[in-house]
Amino acid sequence: MRQVSTLIDALLVLSFGGPEGPDEVRPFLEKVTRGRGVPPQRLDEVAQHYLHFGGVSPINQCNRTLIIAIERALASAELDLPVYFGNRNWHPTVEDTVAAMAADGVRRAVVFATSAWGGYSGCRQYHEDIARARHAVGPEAPDLIKLRQFFDHPLFIAACADALRAARDQAGTDARVVFTAHSVPLAADAAGLAAEGGHRYSRQVAEAARLVAAATGVDSYDVVWQSRSGPPHVPWLEPDVNDHLDALHAQGVPGVVVAPIGFISDHMEVLWDLDHEARQRAATLGMTFVRAATPGTDPRFAQMVVELITEQVRGTPARRCSQVPAAGQGLNGSPCAAGCCEKGRSAAAGAGG
Repeated sequence: MRQVSTLIDALLVLSFGGPEGPDEVRPFLEKVTRGRGVPPQRLDEVAQHYLHFGGVSPINQCNRTLIIAIERALASAELDLPVYFGNRNWHPTVEDTVAAMAADGVRRAVVFATSAWGGYSGCRQYHEDIARARHAVGPEAPDLIKLRQFFDHPLFIAACADALRAARDQAGTDARVVFTAHSVPLAADAAGLAAEGGHRYSRQVAEAARLVAAATGVDSYDVVWQSRSGPPHVPWLEPDVNDHLDALHAQGVPGVVVAPIGFISDHMEVLWDLDHEARQRAATLGMTFVRAATPGTDPRFAQMVVELITEQVRGTPARRCSQVPAAGQGLNGSPCAAGCCEKGRSAAAGAGG
């Protein structure tokens, strides 16, 4: 086995986190939404989504499966790099994981965050998670370098394209292709990058959808949003996927293929909001509904992570399919440009779990 670099001695997979038993559901939701003014009734409503699945979010197991695939991809590339796992909102917490890394003698590690996107919750907040964990551990904490956004990496696009192709084969070519991603408040999206006119997140989602559609020969498609949970008076990205199903039905569209381009794994927003709620809405309307697979279980996704690592530590040229702005952190660089992905008002109860 070869070392990736004398500068890097570990990989941290950093994610959102989710409950793994009924007793953990309400404490998890309270932690996620603390200080955001989310009413208790909303927490009760979202708690039922988790309890519908036995009180267990699939996200942690999805990440453990991904880590096994990454370890295999590292071994196939003959790269010697231990992989650690930490979460923003639940166990294993990033603070505990970084403490374990320090105890193991890790001095500098790269961080793969399970979000392809810019924006506050998809990028900058992961930088804040890293800083918080290092502060909690103290002087012995390793340096942590977040890998870049990957929404237009060719392996990500290829995995999503094959998933869409398989779903279209199942649904038939008369079904309308609908890409979905997690909605955010318009103010948060506009704060994407002040120097470039903002809207980094929605621009990246639209670009990824365009690339996947082009790779599968889809000329006409829609980009919609899901999983909104903020106050009704706060404008969020629209249209909502369920409202869009109503509109398509009114136009006589017989069915849809829903491609969750904004999600790398089948966690709660995919299982509940799409497989349960959107599927039920389509059934009520008499429309066929097929949901494309998320890319996290595709072997190319783990290969992409290895590419991002080698790109970061060896200076391998970045493989990208577009020129839409993306951010990353070099070994000697800053994580974000001034004004990039500033915090917007987002009270997304259960988002990401």
